[in-house]
Amino acid sequence: MPIFGISGKSLTRMNLVTFTSEKEMQTITEQNLQLIFGIKFVCSEFSVGHFRLDTVGFDDDLSSFVIFEYKNDQNFSVIDQGYAYLSAMFNNKADFVLKYNEHAASSSKKEDFDWSRSKVIFISPSFTPYQIEAISFRDLPIELWKVRLYSNNSNNIIGYNKISSQRASANLGKITKASKVIKNVNSQFKAFSDDALLNGVEPDIRAAYMLIKQIVYQINPNVEEKIKKSMICFYAGGKGLIWIRPDRRKIAIWLRKGNYKDRNGNIIRNGWGDYPELYLTAEDIDSTFIRKIVEQANNI
Repeated sequence: MPIFGISGKSLTRMNLVTFTSEKEMQTITEQNLQLIFGIKFVCSEFSVGHFRLDTVGFDDDLSSFVIFEYKNDQNFSVIDQGYAYLSAMFNNKADFVLKYNEHAASSSKKEDFDWSRSKVIFISPSFTPYQIEAISFRDLPIELWKVRLYSNNSNNIIGYNKISSQRASANLGKITKASKVIKNVNSQFKAFSDDALLNGVEPDIRAAYMLIKQIVYQINPNVEEKIKKSMICFYAGGKGLIWIRPDRRKIAIWLRKGNYKDRNGNIIRNGWGDYPELYLTAEDIDSTFIRKIVEQANNI
C-alpha cells in the first residue's frame, strides 16, 4: 500500500528507504524505546556469555528484561538465536541486575525481577515466511517487529509493526525434538492467559470482561496486551491505555491518566497508581459508556 505525505491538500508519495546499516536502525530505536514499545532503555552492546546483545531494555510493568536484536538481512534463525540469548541471560542474571542498577541508580536484587516474563524482540525491515512461521508456537518468548523507513526528501516517516503468525500451534518446549536449550529456557517461563485470569469468576463477569476487551480492540486494533497474574494491561503508543482486573463478582478498571466522568456525570476518582479507577458489576457494564471512556483514553 503506498504511503503519502500531506502538504495542505496535496499528497506526496513517500518512497521506501533502505537503512544504511543495522546501527542506524538500532540508534533510532534505542533513542525512542519508551515511545515505541513502552520499554525503558538500559544499555547498548551488552556483552554477556559469548554474545553481544544489541539493546537491553526493561519492562517496568512486568518487572522483566527485554532483549532487542536488529537485522538488515534475513539470514538467521529466530528460534536458535532468540533462545541462545535468553539462555545467556538466565545463566548470567547477576550481570543483568548489575547493569540495571548502574543505569537506574538502584540496589535491586535478582529476586526483585520477574525473569519468567523476559523476551527477545527482533527488528528488521522484512522477515521470511519461514521466520514468521517459526513464531507460531504458543507462549513463545520471541517477537518479530517489522520496521519501515519512508522519505520524500523533505520528510521522513518510520513505522513499527508487530508480526503475528496466522496460527498458534503447540508449546515449543513440549515438542519431543526441542533442543535442551529450548527446554531449559521454557522451564523458567510461566504464561498467563484469559482463562487463568477468569478462573473462578461468575459467568456474567466473564462475558463482561470479553465485551470490554472486544471494545478495546475495536477502538485501537494495534494495542499490545500484557497479561499479568491478576490483570490484563493494554498498551498503545508506548503508554498504558487500560488495565482490567476481573474478580469473582466485579471488574476493576484503571484508565490512562486524564479527567473522566462516570455515567452520572461525576468525576472518576484516582486509585491504584493514581490512575482513574472504576469498580463495576456485570450489571454496571454499559457498552456505550465503556466505549466512551476507552475512546477518551485512546485520544490522550
